This record gives sequence, C-alpha cells and structure tokens, in this order.
Amino acid sequence: MAMERWRPFGWGLRRWLPARTLEEEMDEMLDRFERVFGMPMRRALVETRGWGPLVEMVGKKDEVLLKAELPGVKKEDIRVSVTGDVLSIEGERKHDEEVKEEDYYCCERSYGKFYREITLPAGIDQEKISSEYKDGILEIHMPKAEEVKSKEIEIKVK
Repeated sequence: MAMERWRPFGWGLRRWLPARTLEEEMDEMLDRFERVFGMPMRRALVETRGWGPLVEMVGKKDEVLLKAELPGVKKEDIRVSVTGDVLSIEGERKHDEEVKEEDYYCCERSYGKFYREITLPAGIDQEKISSEYKDGILEIHMPKAEEVKSKEIEIKVK
C-alpha cells in the first residue's frame, strides 16, 4: 500500500504550465481561497487591462469619492460608465513624441489604451454618480443611498 503525504485543503505541487496566463493562475487561487475560507475575494479586487490609472477611494459620510490619476490624458479620451455594480474607466493616453539622441533612448511613461473596472461599494445611488476632471485627476463622486447614510443617535443621560 502506497503512502501519500497529507496536504491540507488539497493543495500540493503542480506542474508548471507556461501556456497558462497569470490571470488564469490568479483565478484558480482565488477560487480555492473562496472555497476553503468561504470569503469572497473577487469583489474586493480591481480588474486592470493594459496599463491602468492609479486610484484612491475615500469613504465619506454622504458619498464615496474615487480619484484616478490620468496625467496627460485629454477629457475627450476618457469614458466613465456603470453597468450593474461595476464602474468602468477607459480611455487612451496618446504618445506625443519620442526623445531620441544618438544612442540614447528613455521612456518610462505608459501609453496606449487603458481599461479599469472597480466593483461599487454596497449602497451607492447609481443614478446620482457624477465625475469631474481637472489637472490630470478624475474625481468620481458616488453618493450613498438615503437608507445607507449613517445618522447620529442622541444619547440621553438619566
């Protein structure tokens, strides 16, 4: 009778398959985590394709404010949309010019199309979402629905 080493949760060594993408590997790891611990991980993750703008989300009393860094992108090249509970930011940063001097070439900025999906927090009034763009920062204001807003309760002293 052959003995097999006990592996918790069925995790073990697997053969590396170079054809598998990093995205497929992450999907499988998240599926495994969700099955084992019963915690949904995908809703907390942000999906990025191509290069993606860096974002910051701040929860306030009446709204959630999302700021996305889009330096060098024109307002006309940005599209913001909401489908279900997913906010999408997409657009393109166009390459202005290349700097070439003899044998020297340096370019550290990202160019091209970008696409970013962010799962909306619960309790957002999707009909009242608004956005504004100034100095390379896209601000998306997501007001909270009336039933979700917190209210203070007076404490009575007896």
